[in-house]
Amino acid sequence: MHKRRRGLLLVLVLILLGLFFFLGTKMRPATQTTRNSEPSPVQEEVSEQEGVSENVEVILQDIASLALEGRVPYVPFAAGEADQQVVHQQWGEPQQVTESVNGRYEAYQDVTIGFQGSHAFDIRSFKEDIKKIHLADIKNKLGEPDEVRYYQDTTTNQIILVYQVNADYQLKWILPKPTDSDPNPVVHHISVYTELKQQAADTVKQMTLDEKIGQMMFAGVSGTTLQQDTTSLIQDDKVGGLILYGNNLETPQQTVTLMNDLMAANTNNQVPLFIGTDQEGGKVVRLPGPLKNFPTNKSIGDINQSQLSFKVGQLLGEQLKAFGFNLDFAPVLDVNSNPNNPIIGDRSFSNHPDIVSKLGIQTMKGLESKQVIPVIKHFPGHGDTSVDSHLELPKVTKSLADLKQLELVPFKDAIDNGADVVMVAHILLPKIDPQYPSSMSKEIITGMLREQLGFDGVVMTDDMTMKAITNHFAIGQAAVDSIKAGSDIILIAHEYTNVASAIKAVKAAVHDGDITEERINESVRRIMQLKQKYQLVNQPVTAVDINKLNTDIENVFNMYK
Repeated sequence: MHKRRRGLLLVLVLILLGLFFFLGTKMRPATQTTRNSEPSPVQEEVSEQEGVSENVEVILQDIASLALEGRVPYVPFAAGEADQQVVHQQWGEPQQVTESVNGRYEAYQDVTIGFQGSHAFDIRSFKEDIKKIHLADIKNKLGEPDEVRYYQDTTTNQIILVYQVNADYQLKWILPKPTDSDPNPVVHHISVYTELKQQAADTVKQMTLDEKIGQMMFAGVSGTTLQQDTTSLIQDDKVGGLILYGNNLETPQQTVTLMNDLMAANTNNQVPLFIGTDQEGGKVVRLPGPLKNFPTNKSIGDINQSQLSFKVGQLLGEQLKAFGFNLDFAPVLDVNSNPNNPIIGDRSFSNHPDIVSKLGIQTMKGLESKQVIPVIKHFPGHGDTSVDSHLELPKVTKSLADLKQLELVPFKDAIDNGADVVMVAHILLPKIDPQYPSSMSKEIITGMLREQLGFDGVVMTDDMTMKAITNHFAIGQAAVDSIKAGSDIILIAHEYTNVASAIKAVKAAVHDGDITEERINESVRRIMQLKQKYQLVNQPVTAVDINKLNTDIENVFNMYK
């Protein structure tokens, strides 16, 4: 009897064990999800819900892989390809829309898409699993970024790591700026960004000839307050940029007021202004107030530390941004090969082209990191001149082969490192072009700079009111010849009448067929792309914290004493 009970109990236990095993098998997934291949958007959503993306390593890998195609995780649209109408069909109307000079940003739950025209150019993700990634995780997995930028306003202080994942796309990681209390912050959001060349072309198509010619002019400002001539340049002539000098900038407070008035005058124009100055450091500085100055470039060249030059670029950018500038006529890439040179001297990093190249590029990158446009100068090299081009036209009797050995080395290296703007000097090089100075020479601008060095950015002249030009050419015809030679922007730093003469001459040249409108469009497209790349916004500035700027300079240079 006891044996029979024990037998029944054993059978019951076996049945229960079998039932438990069967139900447990049913409850587990039949297969384990793998992430070796790129998942579809639907798989991404499922993975997120199941918690697979908790693994930071996997999330980072997914983000990096998708960025190659212009995408971010969980989003079926690609930057540069997605059409606004298609997005609306699939996702409905956005929850919030923000208009800016860069485009229209449409926000959904945790994704924001930027459109220029009807094309998406910027896709941002604020997904929660992305916010589990730390600064150190990014660098450990992806290495050092190609570029570091900073953004700060009254409520935000961010660092932006930019990875150029391929020729078409940038992957940007936006985080709070590291502090002593939080040196390893978590990601705020990511962005996959592409430059829409078509959008720049579309913008150009919508502009009148007068607007396009205006964008090709970089004009000087008179006085320390907004003058009627300057207002006319902005509102009637639609000039693309303004340059300010020391005599325009008396005090920090006056400068902030003037800058804000200039921006306000441009409010009704569809394109923001370049606002620039010469803030090189050393003896060429324009910003007002008790700002601590930098050592000369020659002194920095003597130290010869790449990291110092990068930090100098950042500090210059920080100063300029604080006052509202978005462009710096720096760094100087001239090789100081002639000790009797009256114009370059200690503005050059060195008489060795490799040192000039190394340090100049780092200063350029430092400025870029602060979203300030660097203008490398003075192409094809002002270091072996014995005449100041402010006073007369210098002549350099070097061949192209000679220039390639010395003067062109830093410019070629900077172009290979992504230089956006090159300023062309007023120098006569009779072995290359016996008729025109470099700023008006097709052989030098198109032949040498564009074709031989492969530069496709913005070409700007040095100031056309310098006597190197005005002693020999009428300014209107000089502007026409410079554009025919390949220049995109004509810098006319003094006198409203000079700018007016240049605009009138260029417009007449287009109407007469001497310059085609397609040639004008080519330059304006480059200018629009540059303004889009740096996301220019003529945003009002507040009082400048001189003490902070000075402390930042002290902290950097104390490290190199």
